[in-house]
Amino acid sequence: MFADRAKIIIKSGRGGDGHVSFRREKYVPNGGPDGGDGGKGGDIIFEVDEGLNTLTDYRHRRKFAAQAGENGGKRNCHGKNGESLVLKVPEGTVIKDAETGKIIADMSGKNRRMVVLSGGKGGLGNQNFATATMQAPKYAQPGQEAIELEVLLELKVIADVGLVGFPNVGKSTLLSRVTNAQPKIANYHFTTLQPNLGVVDMEDGNGFVIADIPGLIEGASSGVGLGHEFLRHIERTKVIIHIVDAAGTEGRDPIADIRAINQELEAYNPDLLKKPQVIAANKMDAVYGDENEIISSLREEFEKDSMKVYPISAVSGRGVRELLFHVRGLLNECPKEAVVYEPEFVPSLHFFKNEPYTITRADDGAFVVEGPKIEKMLGYTNIDSEKGFLFFQKFLREQGILSELEEKGITDGDTVRMYYNEFDYYK
Repeated sequence: MFADRAKIIIKSGRGGDGHVSFRREKYVPNGGPDGGDGGKGGDIIFEVDEGLNTLTDYRHRRKFAAQAGENGGKRNCHGKNGESLVLKVPEGTVIKDAETGKIIADMSGKNRRMVVLSGGKGGLGNQNFATATMQAPKYAQPGQEAIELEVLLELKVIADVGLVGFPNVGKSTLLSRVTNAQPKIANYHFTTLQPNLGVVDMEDGNGFVIADIPGLIEGASSGVGLGHEFLRHIERTKVIIHIVDAAGTEGRDPIADIRAINQELEAYNPDLLKKPQVIAANKMDAVYGDENEIISSLREEFEKDSMKVYPISAVSGRGVRELLFHVRGLLNECPKEAVVYEPEFVPSLHFFKNEPYTITRADDGAFVVEGPKIEKMLGYTNIDSEKGFLFFQKFLREQGILSELEEKGITDGDTVRMYYNEFDYYK
């Protein structure tokens, strides 16, 4: 099946930790701090690849991670930055947060390369915390954590014109006649499973891209069959061509078919009905003369709503040229800008708004504070020194931990337990 959706897990690189070290050189008895900074973690970058038209590469592999930054070293050595990971996608791919469905990035228009997840910042080495009064800081900063996120990739076809219609009305035949596309054509009652794109080359060189949108069925807007997967491809098109069987060979009612498809389009997104529409009454090679009752009824029903009817034969090419010039005229009246969806979700703001931690009460009345970030800060901070302890307190304040302790009723003299450390609380 056509791979136009994929759910993957992406993870940026963690920042390297800052280093704690001091100069140890002969004839330098009072060497200062020389701990280097950690390297930045690698980014997760999405990039448009013109050679891709499906998301197949992401259907069999689920996890993608950038490289972590290296830790800082002694002698002011900066840790190496982690390598970023570039994920190639087709133009028109929309990247969404899998949990909320909110849009993170739309790889369309001018958006050719976008950083979706930024790598963690490298931690500062102890040399950065030296002051006139604290010349030998024994603490450094840990690297920023990586961001891991499950995202949904959705490919929305970029085409100027979309062909819609029920199965076996001749969409694939028309596409193969007017473009260089070579869709599979057969007389069976199953819908095409993938949108086929082709370029229409007009005589004056002013062509356009046309897509055979897979056949729709009633109930598609409610998710019946593969409805949502097909309807999303119509969102970016500028003009819609309804193809119907004007010869009645399939025993269908063309007017009812057009009404049914428009009803599904409106139920999915009412704005779709604002797009210009035209009707291609196909299979005229099986009709005697230039007109029949079906053509007349189509004109009477729809031309009053500015939907012109063009009798054509996709097999012989009859009437196709007139149809294409009318469509090109409609396109000239449409806005030139591509439809690009605005971001609704910024991962870095979501993940680093608050670091995870828990505050519980022990049996002896002590307030127990735990969390991965707290544990790492304790491991990298020399709380025995005044500067180190102030550095740690600043971290607790920025994370909102001190405020939450006060909300939970802590008072002066109460014990705060953090892993292997105990403190007496004083405001």
